[in-house]
Amino acid sequence: MSGAVADEVADITADAEAMLARLFDDAHTPRAWSDRPVPEALLRRLYDAVRLGPTSANCAPARLMFLTTQDARARLLGALSPGNVERVRTAPVTVIVAWDPMFYEHLPKLYPQGDARGWFAADPVLAEETAQRNAALQGAYLILAARALGLDVLPMSGFDNHLVDAQLLAGEGWRSHFLVSLGHASGPPPERAPRLDWSEACRLL
Repeated sequence: MSGAVADEVADITADAEAMLARLFDDAHTPRAWSDRPVPEALLRRLYDAVRLGPTSANCAPARLMFLTTQDARARLLGALSPGNVERVRTAPVTVIVAWDPMFYEHLPKLYPQGDARGWFAADPVLAEETAQRNAALQGAYLILAARALGLDVLPMSGFDNHLVDAQLLAGEGWRSHFLVSLGHASGPPPERAPRLDWSEACRLL
């Protein structure tokens, strides 16, 4: 390996390590939020990144409801488990990561090289499985993209999906998957909870 190539690889490795640290090693789920706002322009840039992540047949079934006002978030509070109320009430933004049961209606645009719409329109079970799986994947892209943009992220379950759907998503026909609060953390980061090590979670075949 030439010196120039070795230097380039070293630079890429250093850049990759820095990004991994930002996305994972140094990132913590916040305990409390500062009052620093999250501008709409940043949310739009966030979505521009999320939408580029891969999904099967480019189906892109995730739908994102950004609750950016106190009144909007207040509509969500009654559907939350007690431990999540303050996390949402004080967050600058909470995103309902949802999925669209009729996602396949967009496939003539998103997958013009084949009749992907027909695959799912004819098979409701396949359509629902595909929508839920890929919306969850897009929700993960949301978490990582938000961290890359300098936001702190608090993903949550612990809510009544049916109530959220009825109160906030009925007009769209979407179904909630999970919640993600976004903003800037206040105070020191919490101690990281334990994680499984390689031998507990991985196998090589």
